[in-house]
Amino acid sequence: MSRIVVIGGSLGAINALKVILASLPEDFPAAILIVTHIGSNRSMLPQILQKISALPVRHATDGEPITPGRVLLAPPDEHLTVVTAGERVYARLVHGAKENHCRPAIDPLFRSAAAAFGTGAIGVVLTGYLDDGTVGLQAVKARGGIAIVQDPAEAEAPDMPASALKHVGVDRKLGVREIGPALVELISASVPPSGVLHEHSAFGIPDWIDIENRLTGRDSDMNDLEQIGEPSSLTCPECHGALWEIRHSGPVRYRCHTGHAFTAKVLEALQSTAVEDAIWGAIRALHEQERLFSKMSEKALQSGNNESVAEYQAKAAQAQAHSKSLRDVIGTKALIVKHETI
Repeated sequence: MSRIVVIGGSLGAINALKVILASLPEDFPAAILIVTHIGSNRSMLPQILQKISALPVRHATDGEPITPGRVLLAPPDEHLTVVTAGERVYARLVHGAKENHCRPAIDPLFRSAAAAFGTGAIGVVLTGYLDDGTVGLQAVKARGGIAIVQDPAEAEAPDMPASALKHVGVDRKLGVREIGPALVELISASVPPSGVLHEHSAFGIPDWIDIENRLTGRDSDMNDLEQIGEPSSLTCPECHGALWEIRHSGPVRYRCHTGHAFTAKVLEALQSTAVEDAIWGAIRALHEQERLFSKMSEKALQSGNNESVAEYQAKAAQAQAHSKSLRDVIGTKALIVKHETI
């Protein structure tokens, strides 16, 4: 059976990838596809990793075949996915909706690899904040593949591997120096040493992986979303459409019909940012209001209208007090976030 290794990471992942790729031989008999959260920024990651890798490393191109012994990286601002057409297996780049506020995101790669390779897929979640990669790793396991997670104790950002350990039946929790040798061992096995291919996923829906792959690939409609989720009262922070809560054993997550997807943790972070932006906007407006009332007070004083002077001074003082209150709210919110991340 053909094999594939899919790896996802975020903060700190470059150092982890250097260690992993440096330990792989030049005759490594499987393709390796990697997503890191590079966003739309220009990436020098292929050049960085090629310096230590015996395998060729470069950004994937749309439509190229998935070939053993190559390392393909998701390019900036594109989801990297795997597609099968008969005997042909190739890379597909999708400039689709962001997932977990990322493009490229880890979950689309893992889900598509699970659908294409089944028990021949190995998913590896590395260091990173929040929990992108968890649901993708569930897909790998749901199709009988192998799940490997970097030990959170040594991860620069432990959130992603810790989330995977919490929500996925992980096969191996390894230090980063152990991951490369483990991949060599697993790929060299003549038969994938995985568990039984699950007929039903943790969602209780046999085809949730295929449905979500269609959502990523923009080949779906609202009927697909109705099969895997229920309408919620929340709105998408990306497109402001209605969000559907995905029927899921964990983590809690949401999708909109245009394809955006969020775990509850990511949605909370985005909402917190939106709230803070709104508060800063209110503070700016209050500063301008205070300045306006102060100017009007000065003009009233020049015209001898003492009653208006007192009124405008009171309004300026009120705007200043409200501004201070909102600053205190932001300060309190920052302390809470700091406490939660310690």
